[in-house]
Amino acid sequence: MQYPTKRLEIQSDSLEEIARRSVIEAWKEVGKPVVVEDAGLFIEALNGFPGPYSSYVYKTIGLNGILKLMDGVYMRHAKFLSAVAYMDADLTEPVCFVGEVRGRISHRIRGYKGFGFDPIFIPDEGDGRTFGEMETWEKNRLSHRSRAFKKLGEWLSSR
Repeated sequence: MQYPTKRLEIQSDSLEEIARRSVIEAWKEVGKPVVVEDAGLFIEALNGFPGPYSSYVYKTIGLNGILKLMDGVYMRHAKFLSAVAYMDADLTEPVCFVGEVRGRISHRIRGYKGFGFDPIFIPDEGDGRTFGEMETWEKNRLSHRSRAFKKLGEWLSSR
């Protein structure tokens, strides 16, 4: 069976809504248990921008574009959110689990590890380094994505 390589994604300000709708479409396509994840960076001073549009914003203006938007901004609070949706034959509606990590936007690009906005995000629970400066195992202890998938794993184990 060939699995879909491209899918339409709804435009919404809610990661949960995007993940739920996407997992339903994927379920209809493959008819087997499916997991879909969507994530975004939400910057308080920018009213939650880029949020669910993070991938597009990263591709178009990148790290330097976000830093330029934040130029002169003192309050640099931000959070990464991840929504993980799951669907299988036993469910009438998908389940969705959200993971969150709070932090702040750095003043410059620091580090080259990870991907996306990792080199400008400093998690509050960390030691002052950006995700881009951390080893994968360090980032995974704190990350929004690992927290959402952990919730999914606990739910699946309890079924």
